[in-house]
Amino acid sequence: MVAFGQESPPTPPTNLHEHVAVTAPLLTPTRETSGTAWLPQVTPMYGMHRPWRDWDVRLDGVVFAQALYEPRNRHRTGGASTRQGGSVNWGMIGARRNLGGGRFGIRTMFSAEPWTVPGCGTLSFLATGEVCDGDTIHDRQQPHDLFMELAADYDHGLRRTWRWQVYAGLAGEPALGPPGYPHRASAIANPIGPITHHWLDATHVTFGLVTVGVHNQRWKAEASVFNGREPDERRVDLDLGAFDSAAARLSFLPTERLALQVSGARLREARTDFVFTSQDPVTRVTASVVYHMPLGTEGLWATTLAYGSNHAREIVSGSPLDTTTAGALLETSVSWSNRHTVFGRGELEGMPAHHLHAHEYSSSVFAIGKIQFGYVRRLQPTKGLVPGIGSTVSISLLPPELAPRYFGRIPSSFGVFLSLQAARHQM
Repeated sequence: MVAFGQESPPTPPTNLHEHVAVTAPLLTPTRETSGTAWLPQVTPMYGMHRPWRDWDVRLDGVVFAQALYEPRNRHRTGGASTRQGGSVNWGMIGARRNLGGGRFGIRTMFSAEPWTVPGCGTLSFLATGEVCDGDTIHDRQQPHDLFMELAADYDHGLRRTWRWQVYAGLAGEPALGPPGYPHRASAIANPIGPITHHWLDATHVTFGLVTVGVHNQRWKAEASVFNGREPDERRVDLDLGAFDSAAARLSFLPTERLALQVSGARLREARTDFVFTSQDPVTRVTASVVYHMPLGTEGLWATTLAYGSNHAREIVSGSPLDTTTAGALLETSVSWSNRHTVFGRGELEGMPAHHLHAHEYSSSVFAIGKIQFGYVRRLQPTKGLVPGIGSTVSISLLPPELAPRYFGRIPSSFGVFLSLQAARHQM
């Protein structure tokens, strides 16, 4: 048995089954997730791990087919429809091998959302995003790009238990924020993205980056240079740009069940395509706590608490405006018996009025919130995939000024969905 905080030497496999079981944890530690972010050490691994020659190949992914209903929004981007069908999804192919005394990996991630999410994005009250049809997106979660990750990483021993790591690619996630929400165990059963996304983890799809860091089993310090511009509305290309943004992150795993991080960044021209253009870099600061507790042999209670703030100078109604806004998120998911999952999310944030197209209050920042609950009933796994059926309900919390736009201060949202997720990997 290996104690937490120690590296173990590889054990030569004696058969195919043992090769999979031994190679996977060494080449792909369970704490590793999107980009170079960390989750707790006890995080389950999902997907299929297979040996291929000297490589450990991993396949993973999630597909949601959903029907959403959001009544009474007068000012939704891309039309006032309150009903929507579509699919949010992603798939990942990764491979790692021993090389030069270290570990080399190739990582790819793709999404079909440019074709499966209609209009300007998934219906979601109070969500804001990038651009669509020449305007900023509001009350919708923008689709992910076709290319979510095209990157490589290399990890090598440094001294004693310390190692150095480099991660670089045409698409990937810099050292900023908590793990991207599609990869968090507390959010993986939830088809709806958080409205605090652009305060916490919006850089989880960045086109062009290099990250370097040092780590042991408990600590990681890393820094990134990257293209900080958000993707444009052409979702099938690579929106490459200059490496004119920088970020740094410190991660700490005090126990096997807990992962902490603090990070900060200067994002140059993060909103280049927005109508309200940032004249100066956006300063983003984030902190998060992720807690995972196994429930029996197959269950998991996963919780994420995160905070993020943005400081920017924008031109609003022809005048410069300095704004500092912040958002906080608490999300949790409880799975038991490998059949039932209950999830929830609560969010509070300060939203600049013009992000919701409330231009009559252009210099205001509104305190808003959103509460969501959902349930998934998982069915019998087949060929490494677990189908499920679920539902979700949300309540948005609005100030009096925004109530007329949504016919009330607590508009509700509803959804039903089918899911298909890679099965939990049994080590």
